[in-house]
Order: sequence, then C-alpha cells, then structure tokens
Amino acid sequence: MKYKQNRKIEQISESTLIIGADIAKHKHFARALDFRGIELGKTISFSQSQSGFSHLLFWIKSLMKQHSKQQVLFGIEPTGHYWLSLAEFLKKHGVKLVMVNPMHVKKSKELDDNSPTKNDVKDARVIAKLIQNGRYSEPQIPEGIYAELRVGMNLRDRLTQDLASVQGRIQNWLDRFFPEFLDVFKDWEGKAALFSLQHFPLPSDVQTMNAEQIVQAWRQEIKRSVGIKKATQLLEAAKSSIGLTKGLSMARKELQLLLQQYLLLHSQIDELMEQLEEFVHQIPGSAQMLTMPGVGFTTVAGFLSEVGNLQRYEHHRQIQKLAGLNLKENSSGKRQGRTRITKRGRPRLRALLFRCVMPLVAKNPEFKALHAYFTKRSNNPLHKKQSLIALCCKLIRILFVLGRKQIPYDPTKLQGALQQIQLQEVA
Repeated sequence: MKYKQNRKIEQISESTLIIGADIAKHKHFARALDFRGIELGKTISFSQSQSGFSHLLFWIKSLMKQHSKQQVLFGIEPTGHYWLSLAEFLKKHGVKLVMVNPMHVKKSKELDDNSPTKNDVKDARVIAKLIQNGRYSEPQIPEGIYAELRVGMNLRDRLTQDLASVQGRIQNWLDRFFPEFLDVFKDWEGKAALFSLQHFPLPSDVQTMNAEQIVQAWRQEIKRSVGIKKATQLLEAAKSSIGLTKGLSMARKELQLLLQQYLLLHSQIDELMEQLEEFVHQIPGSAQMLTMPGVGFTTVAGFLSEVGNLQRYEHHRQIQKLAGLNLKENSSGKRQGRTRITKRGRPRLRALLFRCVMPLVAKNPEFKALHAYFTKRSNNPLHKKQSLIALCCKLIRILFVLGRKQIPYDPTKLQGALQQIQLQEVA
C-alpha cells in the first residue's frame, strides 16, 4: 500500500508509543519515544527466543500503561531473516510493525550527537526518530498460499543455483579427463551422452569396447538409439584423447558422485515445481496471466511470490516501484543528469521480469513491435537495454491487469495502444 509522508505522520499522535529496535542474530535492543521524540523508559535488550519476546511485550505494555498510550508503532530495519520471527510474534499480539530504510539509518545517525559512532543501542534510537518523522514503510508479509509460494520459489532458486554449480563441476571434469567428449556430443546432458558418462566415462573405458558394443549399451535405456556413426566417433575421440591419465580411480568416483547430485537435484526441482503449480492454480487470476504468449508458469509463480496478492495494489506503478524499476533523476540548475532506474526494490522480481522480457522481444509479436518502436522512433529513441526496461514496466502492467481483473490476454489492445502512440508522434 502506498502511503504519502503526511499520511504516515498523521498516524502518530499523543497516544502513540514509538519503539525502535535494532535486530541482530541473538540479542536485540529496543528504545521507546513519544510523538515529540522524548525518550520513555530505559533501553532494554531481549533475546531471539520466546522468553525474550515475552519480555519485550511486557515492557511495551508497561510503558503504554505508565504513559497512557493507546497504540504502538514498532520499527526495525530489515536485517537478513532474523526479524521474521519477531514480526510474526508482534502481529499475533496486535503490535503494528513498520520498517525504515537501512540507508536512512546510516545517513542520519549523526544528527543527534554529531558523532559517527555506531552501536546497537544508538541505532535503536535512530530508528525510532525516523519513525517519528514518518520515514517508514509498512511491510507486506505474505500469508497463506502466498507465503507458501514465496518459500517455494526461494527454495527453487537455491536448488537451481546448486544445479548450476554441479553442472559446472561436471564440465570441469570433462575438460580434465575427456575434453574430446563434447566434440562427439553437443550437450553432455543428452540421453546418450549422460548414459555414456554413467557407464563408460573415461577414454580408457571406451577403448575397451568396439562400436557395436557401445551401440548395444545405448539401446538398453535409449529407445531412439544413437547409430553406429556416433559410436565410431566416440571411439576415435577416446583413442586420440589428451585427457589426464593419472588418478583415474578417484576420477570415476568424482564423476559418479557429481552425476548422483545432478540427477537428485533435477528430481527435487521437478517435485517442487509440481507442488508450486498446484498452489499457483489456486490463486485467482493466475490462469488468465498464463494466457499471455511467452509467459510461462515459472514467471507467473515468481511474479506472484514476490508481489503477493494483487488486490492490495491500487496501481501497477506500485509494483514497478517494488521492483526498483521507477526512474531517478540527477539534475541541478541547468545541468540535466542522466535518468536511471533506482534499483531500490526487490532484485529477484526485477531479474525475473528482465529474463521474461528477453524471449518476449524475440518471439511475441506485440513486444517485438514495441521494442522496434522504442529503439527506432524519431523522438527520443531508446537504447536496447533502456527499451527492455520500459518493456519490463509494460509487462508489469499487463500481468497486473490480467491477474487483478481476471481477464485473458488480448493482443489487439496492445497493438491498438502502439498504433495510437505512433499516430500521436506523426501528428
């Protein structure tokens, strides 16, 4: 939800207890202020545990009773994942949680004491002062199916990174022990190539067989078998290989373990994606978002996991800002600086949109036409990457409308919008 500065300040009144907390891994510090910035009570420390959270809640209620406060604004700066448990605890007990930008804390810590000193106790007061001035935001913590989707997509990203690491290590193994292997097979992840790596990976293993035996081995698991020509090429590559010939026993073991990890990660990702697909289909509007050509299940799942419930947004520009795709200007006087995107939002959402737009520009006719227009128009033509960023914003708008209004994709509307822009330019 978008809050302007005045609306944030208006939420703070004489009956508001403002609390700033510095969050760490094991021990946290909290300080309390009133609406004028006068400190109330003493600084407390509490642990990352049920007893520590209970101690914090007792302290809050004691201050509210002592100073006749009716509501609480509890502010933190997001510190990794350590604040999530505290956020859930505070929500259960009706304490409103807000967040301040860590950059604001860093830049305003010298305002009170004119000292660059940094410690947890001081940071807690700086956070509380920022809240007093309305410089905070209200976090949208996903719940229900959106929380499941967020955790699942984060897990998918980690598994994908692990898979890429294992793939790189297998490629490293091939470069050391059988560099000619990829001259025979274009991709070592193909069925015949993968079977060969599992059963006769080293050049010395291949040389113990003839071409007919290699083909017969392939036919055990590969229905559409590779022919005698490919087997002959593999045999010739093995005979002229420059791969290492020392430590072959452990080399076989190394590749065996790497292939086990590779297959396990693939099966885990497939199983996870099946569960995520069930969650996505339960979200209203997801089916309509999937009607857009070039937008697949992974894009929709990632988009919804980062954005959450589309019904809580009033305008697509809020999602654009969440992705860090809103523009910033650097100008002074007559100097007109270069305009760039802020990159202040969620980096995963921004990367997801960019990865989706790349194939859209190549294959989707409407996005291809828009990209051509943005880069070749007579007035203020954009560079290719600038055009891709503009199309990311266009993609946000389309997904927002399809998901929120639950209507299927209509290419004629996008074509009509492009024609109208071109006519306006001509006029």
